[in-house]
Amino acid sequence: MNHLATAKRVAASTQSQALNAIVFLYDQVLAKPLGQMTHLKRVQQRHRVPVVLTTDEVKRALAMMDRTPRLMAELIYGAGLRVHECVTLRIKDVDLAARTVSVRNSKGSKDRTTVLPERLVAPMQQHLLRVAALHRDDLARGAGLAPMPDALARKYPSASSSLAWQYAFPSAVVRPWGASGREARWHTSDSTIQRAFKQAIERAEIHKHASIHCLRHSFATHLLAAGTDIRTIQLLLGHRSLQTTMIYTHVLQVTRSVTSPFDCL
Repeated sequence: MNHLATAKRVAASTQSQALNAIVFLYDQVLAKPLGQMTHLKRVQQRHRVPVVLTTDEVKRALAMMDRTPRLMAELIYGAGLRVHECVTLRIKDVDLAARTVSVRNSKGSKDRTTVLPERLVAPMQQHLLRVAALHRDDLARGAGLAPMPDALARKYPSASSSLAWQYAFPSAVVRPWGASGREARWHTSDSTIQRAFKQAIERAEIHKHASIHCLRHSFATHLLAAGTDIRTIQLLLGHRSLQTTMIYTHVLQVTRSVTSPFDCL
């Protein structure tokens, strides 16, 4: 463990994961609890300011994308979603009339509701119509199932074949699901949108270490800059603690509340 901290110079989370694995091995498998570990050098947790794109950079990056990956990126930015929250959306969780997106069982096993941008209502409607047509084709050939969370497949046996429970961004392939071996269509992979956005950043010549998750950071920062109160942003993002959301105030304060002395010469 000390070697990880001093020689490998790993992140604090990496060392903690390794430590938890060792503690589990000795406690649960070998039945020899380690007890207090003395002389352990812990890696200090680093508090990093999130990478945020300007509105112009967001426009340029999205302009370099097309079809479904672009729609997914626009939804992540427009609703402040995490990547996995976007790819695991079910059709029933997108309310076009109310312009809301319901996020289920997100980080920390929490549900929340966020906004669906007006500009995305028509594109989402067209996209969901294509998903519905794909679902009809799947049903016609004896498939058309969507994997169900927890024990809902037993509680609602017919729900997995309904359109409401299908993923809004389905995978291009079907795979066997459960003991029955029936074909089910899962959601698209996280890497699909991550790879497409990385290529868009390069083509747009944006020289920042920006991943697709930066769109969520940009969503919060741009809302804050527009005057949205911090509590509302916390609810939209699904943060448990307000302190987590407060990092975005730091992003703005660093660049807006201070004038460089060089500009006063």
